[in-house]
Amino acid sequence: MTMTKYTFQTSGVCSQEISFSLDEKKHIHHVSFLGGCPGNLVAISKLVEGADATHVATLLKGNDCGGRGTSCADQLSRAITAALAQK
Repeated sequence: MTMTKYTFQTSGVCSQEISFSLDEKKHIHHVSFLGGCPGNLVAISKLVEGADATHVATLLKGNDCGGRGTSCADQLSRAITAALAQK
């Protein structure tokens, strides 16, 4: 299975970077966050493993953390959307 790895610099959240891979069927794999709240971010990574990237981006879009206007989940949504636009 061919995978393409993406790295996204976050903005407005505790996590500084998100890395993940997309396979040729546009399923998301190997999500990892640099920084942030480990328990929550590991849980997000496990929940989205193997899921359809478009579905994950739609599901997480606009999730807010403490009135910041974004969250690590929302940043993942933005990263996936940017990666899909490149494909």
